[in-house]
Amino acid sequence: MTTGSALEKTETIDARTLDISTIPVIDFAPFRNGSEDSKRRVAQAIGEACRHTGFFYIVNHGIPETRIDSLIHQTFRFFHQPLEEKLKLDIDQVQRHRGYVPQGGLYADVSAEPDVQEGYEVSLELPSSDPDYLAGNIMLGPNVWPDNLPGFQDAIYAYYESILGLARMLLTTFEMTLGLEQGWFDDKTDKPMGQLRLIYYPPQDGPIDPRRIGIGAHTDYECFTLLLQDEVGGLQVGHRNGEWVQATPIPGSIVVNIGDMLMRWTNGEFVSTPHRVINQSGRERVSFPFFFGANHNCVVTPLERFVNEARPARYPPTRCGWWTEMMITDAYEYRKAWRGRIPDPELAPG
Repeated sequence: MTTGSALEKTETIDARTLDISTIPVIDFAPFRNGSEDSKRRVAQAIGEACRHTGFFYIVNHGIPETRIDSLIHQTFRFFHQPLEEKLKLDIDQVQRHRGYVPQGGLYADVSAEPDVQEGYEVSLELPSSDPDYLAGNIMLGPNVWPDNLPGFQDAIYAYYESILGLARMLLTTFEMTLGLEQGWFDDKTDKPMGQLRLIYYPPQDGPIDPRRIGIGAHTDYECFTLLLQDEVGGLQVGHRNGEWVQATPIPGSIVVNIGDMLMRWTNGEFVSTPHRVINQSGRERVSFPFFFGANHNCVVTPLERFVNEARPARYPPTRCGWWTEMMITDAYEYRKAWRGRIPDPELAPG
């Protein structure tokens, strides 16, 4: 998670209202159910958004409303528990990227104050016999679940499976708009680092310090993110003119943004845009980002079609897993003992 410190006006919490040309809304139904021509038109619209803003909404995404309602209900159940119950799954004790992250446990912008939020990390459910887990990989392995909340695990993981399926469909749109053969991403994402984060934002009363907000300014470090917002909202997107733009919640939508790895894969063709979250509503709220990453052992190298004499490679080959672990280690307090000890994710070209 890299910081958005290069964006101007980070000293203010202000943001202008959504301009639909800045963050486009794309109907995903024709891709899910339409003809080949319809799919290509959707992929073209997504490609335009990825190249210009790095952010877009999708509507008619196919995830049942009942599944989303259950996700929200169970999330509030978990975070409304006494702290001692939540700490039974404290990520500091788990020492893998799973479980409860208390307030003060995350700095999305490492130059600012801790984020004003609590979190719960869930990922691809793998058995305890998984070889990567047994080798000590913090990103892969079994999840941890509360044993005092019937229905929580089923509801959360049902949504996880739905959002993972949607992410795989989006990969197909990227293949189309980037001119890649169908299935190009398959062997690079068949054991993905797909992280679902349940986030709880408490009310922030009174004046809000710009250095102490829900999530500090940053870019996401995986391939892309699918964000389910509640109706309260709070997401702000960095515009190229230095302003912040409110990503106002649209009922039935999911916000998609490009992350660092896909920007590197496309040699900057797709843009990873700074964003932040400020809860100015005076109410508690929840949100659900799903960070889709490639396989831990995948090496991301700029695609040849986007590298030439006039446009040389802007990024070295990058080991996807170590990049993610390095960023997590910088941002999460439970990883502070590992800072400076993660292998360099960037490899020598050639």
